[in-house]
Amino acid sequence: MSSKGDVVAVTSLALEARIALGAGVSVVCKQASQLVVALEAAIEHGASGIISFGIAGGLAPDLVTGDCIVGTCVRTGQEFIPTDQMWARRLLEALPGAVHADIVGVDVPIASSLEKHRLHAQTGAAAVDTESHIAARIAAAHRMPFAACRVVIDTAHCDLPPAAMVGLHHDGTPDVLAVFRSVVQQPSQLPALLRTALDAHVAGRALRRGRQRLGAGLGFPYFSNLALERLAA
Repeated sequence: MSSKGDVVAVTSLALEARIALGAGVSVVCKQASQLVVALEAAIEHGASGIISFGIAGGLAPDLVTGDCIVGTCVRTGQEFIPTDQMWARRLLEALPGAVHADIVGVDVPIASSLEKHRLHAQTGAAAVDTESHIAARIAAAHRMPFAACRVVIDTAHCDLPPAAMVGLHHDGTPDVLAVFRSVVQQPSQLPALLRTALDAHVAGRALRRGRQRLGAGLGFPYFSNLALERLAA
């Protein structure tokens, strides 16, 4: 639940939520239909803006693990939902080297490099995640400022192992038992899983650095002077 006037950061992983939370920022960490309900509740409580924040799969072939993407828009199906230009500009100013590009939202994570290349060719998007399109739709429906800030974890050339796709608990923490079962059933995936864990460490560090640079409100440009004084206190 958001505090009145906070920016709401939308995530699906507990790690992302812990990084995002801070002064002027509340977090909604949910998946799929639960995300819609939680975001609507946050808006009813008085949220100021919505930002999709966390990790993403890389689609542009030149992106590497740890690269940051600030969304110009979110694509999903035939939809094209632009982000708030002033907010995006603030994010880019605070994050040297960030790429300003489209992000595509999907309902199911993409593991295959072939599918990533296909999606990039089809949409031109630089990255893909499973929350941005939901957050963008809700923000647009309520005419609220929306931004997207994502860090690449798996590149366009990377195939994720089955154990990396087995799902999460409802609180956004990994289902360790399901991962273990997957590895037991298919031990040959262990090297790829270890590589994925290393990529997650690199992406997590980049996300933390970016969060520190963005400061209170995750770069939100529309806080009043009174709100800024409250956040700085």
